[in-house]
Amino acid sequence: MNFHEVRFPASLSFGSIGGPERRTDVVTLANGHEERNTPWAHSRRRYDAGLGLRGLEDIEALIAFFEARQGQMYGFRWKDWSDYKSARATQEVAFDDQVIGMGDGAQQVFQLSKTYRSGSYAYQRPISKPVAGSVRIGIEQDALQETVDYTLDSTLGTITLAHPPEAGLSVKAGFEFDVPVRFDTDRIQTSVASFQAGDVPNVPVVEVRI
Repeated sequence: MNFHEVRFPASLSFGSIGGPERRTDVVTLANGHEERNTPWAHSRRRYDAGLGLRGLEDIEALIAFFEARQGQMYGFRWKDWSDYKSARATQEVAFDDQVIGMGDGAQQVFQLSKTYRSGSYAYQRPISKPVAGSVRIGIEQDALQETVDYTLDSTLGTITLAHPPEAGLSVKAGFEFDVPVRFDTDRIQTSVASFQAGDVPNVPVVEVRI
């Protein structure tokens, strides 16, 4: 995949707007009932990077970043300030934030994930772009040490344990993460005059599958 392991300037993404998108096919039957299906197992996020621009230096940084990615050609990391860590918004990351798997005595590689719960329902989102240095791993109530007990692939979001956990033991993780995205346009139009008047450019960004 054409992807650059570089993050869009966090100071610019801070003021952006966006969030998850789902695709649902709805068929209304003759009796008025509906059948609903989705071809997507996971949501896809969209953002507008233009809303984070506050000055001429921000425009300069945006254009430089856009050109280095060659428009839509190369993906990059994006910090979603509304959802960027395994813990709750007001809490710090801890190794027991999320259960990412269960030991079976053989499996050593586990995918980082974040679970979203509402009532008795839950959705488990794979995390492919963790922030290096932020990941904490544990088994049951015991915290593990990186490079000693496990290794992290920050480009795929997988951890490899030095020893497979025993059957029935939960593998836990805490982390900050980015969203893998690309620009959803090959053209950016800016005007110094209109920007000073409060008109910001439209810079669409869309999540990519890793």
